[in-house]
Amino acid sequence: MSLRDKTTVVYAAGVVQGIVLVTFPAAGTVFTDSARYDLSSAQYGILFLPQVIAAVAASLAGAGLGVRFGTKRLYLVGLAADLLSMMLLIASSLVVSQKAAAYVLLLGATASLGTGFGLAVPSLNTLAASFNPGAVDRSILILNALLGLGTVLAPIFIAVFVGVGFWVGLPVMSALLLVVLLLASRRLPARVQPTGSAPTGASGAIPRRFWIYAGFAVLYGICETVNGNWCQLEMTRELDASTTVASLALTAFWAMVTVGRVGIASLQRWLPSRLAYHLLPFLLAGAFAIIAVLPANSAALGVVAFGLAGLGCSALLPLTISFGQEELTTFAAKMAGGVIAFYQLGYGIAAFGIGPILDGGVSLSAVYSAAIAIAVGMGAWSVAVARRRPSPAARYPHLGHALG
Repeated sequence: MSLRDKTTVVYAAGVVQGIVLVTFPAAGTVFTDSARYDLSSAQYGILFLPQVIAAVAASLAGAGLGVRFGTKRLYLVGLAADLLSMMLLIASSLVVSQKAAAYVLLLGATASLGTGFGLAVPSLNTLAASFNPGAVDRSILILNALLGLGTVLAPIFIAVFVGVGFWVGLPVMSALLLVVLLLASRRLPARVQPTGSAPTGASGAIPRRFWIYAGFAVLYGICETVNGNWCQLEMTRELDASTTVASLALTAFWAMVTVGRVGIASLQRWLPSRLAYHLLPFLLAGAFAIIAVLPANSAALGVVAFGLAGLGCSALLPLTISFGQEELTTFAAKMAGGVIAFYQLGYGIAAFGIGPILDGGVSLSAVYSAAIAIAVGMGAWSVAVARRRPSPAARYPHLGHALG
């Protein structure tokens, strides 16, 4: 299998994983619709608890399992878990009139999705870096941009399928794509050496510096999920948007996540990764501030604001992974999984922690106000993460000393 073919399969997997990952948040209005699943805010939030637990466990266990069984096998098991998730979601739609049974199936589906995400995404980051060892930042940014493309497509597809009265078309389509991907992935190499990592059998001790990366990933997971999981409810409840416009806002968020990743990957000579890493959290804080003060009947401005939030989020997670793999060379094999695990911890805090807060009478606008402080804190934390990385001026001397 040629390098080009291997890279194509990995990048295609990123797109499909993105679609699958956002299937549940994209269908948020379906799950809370009184005519369908009729979930409360708390029930909707708790729906993501099994996903977080499974994703954290799978991500942490994945590195050791990858050494034992190979990255390819781990990746394929992750895809199979994703496929099971979509099948359980489809099954829940068949028993939606039986609320308890449908909810149990939904919980099983999110648990399976978490397992798939926790195994497949770190494996994909490892594969992308190993296939392009001379351009780790760029290859991981591109992979995550394509994953972001999938997250853009999910709310578009759900809006189309809801429009034709067949919302379950999204998990059906996702299941078919996963089957095709499983077949196409059979020829990938069984084992790869993570870029910059020590040979298999090297010390597995966790470096102290890893916890700096882990803390940043938690903060990022909270910020991304406040947008990705609660955007549509903010649009419909606070800004009086229709479900179609709410889907458009979620699409705008994920679209700008993708645009930002592609842009920073393409413009590294003019906008070095380290500089972007320091600036993006403050852009995100500004977006949160706008969302928090938007008045009712300002749905169009909400779409723009969530797009700005997506740009603020864009490159932060992939750069955290690539920075860590380049700095912590003896831990590189476990870096992607570790960062993904703590990102999922932050995801969980925002995904199921906000539901009870809303049921207690707090508005989503107040939640976005609180998120400003988290984004600013992430900006300050970015200095600790990137402090050992060569400065932009050292990496790109043609830019002069202005970059510092």
